[in-house]
Amino acid sequence: MALLQMQRIYIYALKKDRKQILELLQRRGVVEIETMLKEDSIFRKTDVTKERQDLEKNIETVNNALNILNSYSKEESSLLSVLYGRKELPLKVYESFHEEYETIIEKAKRIIKLERIIAENKAEVLKLQTQIEILKPWLQLDIPLDFKGTKYTTGFIGTLPRARSLEEIYEQLALYMPLNVDIISSTKEQTCIFVLCTNNNRDKVYETLRGMDFSLPSISIDNSPAEHMKLLESSVEVAKAKENNAIEEIESYLKDREKLLFLTDYETMRIEKYDAMGKILQSRNTFILTGFTPKKDSESLKNELTSKFDLAVDITETKKKDDVPILYKNNGFSEPLEGTVSSYSPPGKGEMDPTMVMSLFYYALFGLMLSDAGYGFILALGCAIGLIKFSKTMERPIKNTLKMFLYCGIATMFWGILFGSYFGDIFDVVGKTFFGATNIPVIPPLWFFPVEKPMLMLAFSMAIGVIHLLTGLAMNGYQMAKRKDFKGIIYDVVFWYILLISCVILLLSMDMVKNILNINVTIPANIIKICSWLALISAAGIILTNGRESKNPFKRVLKGLYALYGISGYLSDVLSYSRLLALGLATGVIGSVINQMAAMVAGLPLGGVVFTIIVILGHSLNIAINFLGAYVHTNRLQYVEFFGKFYEGGGKLFKPFRVNTKYYKIKESTNYGDIE
Repeated sequence: MALLQMQRIYIYALKKDRKQILELLQRRGVVEIETMLKEDSIFRKTDVTKERQDLEKNIETVNNALNILNSYSKEESSLLSVLYGRKELPLKVYESFHEEYETIIEKAKRIIKLERIIAENKAEVLKLQTQIEILKPWLQLDIPLDFKGTKYTTGFIGTLPRARSLEEIYEQLALYMPLNVDIISSTKEQTCIFVLCTNNNRDKVYETLRGMDFSLPSISIDNSPAEHMKLLESSVEVAKAKENNAIEEIESYLKDREKLLFLTDYETMRIEKYDAMGKILQSRNTFILTGFTPKKDSESLKNELTSKFDLAVDITETKKKDDVPILYKNNGFSEPLEGTVSSYSPPGKGEMDPTMVMSLFYYALFGLMLSDAGYGFILALGCAIGLIKFSKTMERPIKNTLKMFLYCGIATMFWGILFGSYFGDIFDVVGKTFFGATNIPVIPPLWFFPVEKPMLMLAFSMAIGVIHLLTGLAMNGYQMAKRKDFKGIIYDVVFWYILLISCVILLLSMDMVKNILNINVTIPANIIKICSWLALISAAGIILTNGRESKNPFKRVLKGLYALYGISGYLSDVLSYSRLLALGLATGVIGSVINQMAAMVAGLPLGGVVFTIIVILGHSLNIAINFLGAYVHTNRLQYVEFFGKFYEGGGKLFKPFRVNTKYYKIKESTNYGDIE
């Protein structure tokens, strides 16, 4: 339940060392740079907008080049690739990369240019092939398509719709003899013709042809179609050759894919460095860097900086006005749930870290909702294998996710054994179907079957809910104690504790409630009487004290009455824990239905095979659906019911100036702890 203590850090250094200092701080990743000093006539911030835009443009260029390479040869990856994490590179690779930086940029630009060449030549081939198709019907014509006639004659070259005979065409043009008509080609869609007439009949012949829906060719050439066809085919070959050459050149750059990937990381690191540079104050020869750093790392950082550079480092405690970033400090059991807390909101100023306490309930509630030992075993085993096999390469967020579900799987196994659920009732069904077992259940529960005693399960779920809510109230009291608000502990925690516990005891003493929950509890009359008085006293205390900030007595009482009305909220919160019963029963019942469906086909030919297939597919679907349901509703119970009793959040996470790369991580030995 602790947060690492943060300190202010001030670094005063020479401007000539700025690049090396920033790169060292970036690799160490233990300083969040914040501007704590105001600009003046000497020390001012630097505008790095242009440099940032140039680097972003380079990243966009490289990403486009990588997309092009991937379109020709997809980079191999598997579903388990996320477990391998980023590739490690020694520091010397990063430091020497500037030597080939410009070369890689030019290669990326060349890849993009080649892709443009390929696209242009593909378009050119398509255009030429279209012209070839247009030209094919005219191949028998031995004059140019743009032939207009001679000194005394006029020529018309074009097409008529549908197939036409020579006699039909002559019949239409008989009035304008002498003339010559040649059919170059004919199909059922069109007839290609060449008409030659005297100049004095030119206009009348054209009008007659137009009346026959005559149209000119869509292309015009100054040589014969056959000659032009050869030119087009030659041009197609040239364009295809250019396209193939460009493809071959692009494929030759596949060996540079790793360097292109590293370049995106390299530029990303430079962008972050320029962002940091824009936050520091600089004069002509010096600069001042300010920010926050964890106390556990401050001395090591100071010693390293002062040993390598001529500078001064000043480390001080944070001030009350500071918006101090949050850095969690939890053990391996609760650390995986830090992300879950952050998804809601990091702890606000003066708040405790709820991760440790929340983790105890989180794992227990998840397991209770899934509550099948077989499902829990599969979940835990899969996560354990992943953690063991990929422990050296796996990134920390993925590792924490697997650890979280490992503990959830163990909790699921625990509840599954208590409630006797192993892939539903698979052992009972297999024993009865294939071995004629009569001793059912084969493996009895350590406690009870929820399906047989649902009301007992409901009572147990609500009891857990009450404990969960009271723990939230206790954490609120703990935070008040840290603020030394002892009156608040009595008014806002103790009174509610007394009221809620008294009401629970009074409810359990009622026959109606005992009948509904099917429980047999005997509470002495003296205890009931004491709880009645305690409930009245605590209710009165809540009414009189929860509006204590108001000076007006009437408003104070009204606010107190409204606060007491909040007990209905506690009732709805407790009832919401009935989802533990609902999801737990759903898992077991659906699993049993799947087993019964499989048993119905066991007597058929190849029944054992079909039985196995149904069981595997059915339980795979069941675990997927109920796994999602358990995850969602466990988060809901934490965020709404539990956090609502004490936690506000509103803090900001510690975001140090660090190496945030996508593909590679720089391997370097340091004395700093891992704070990812």
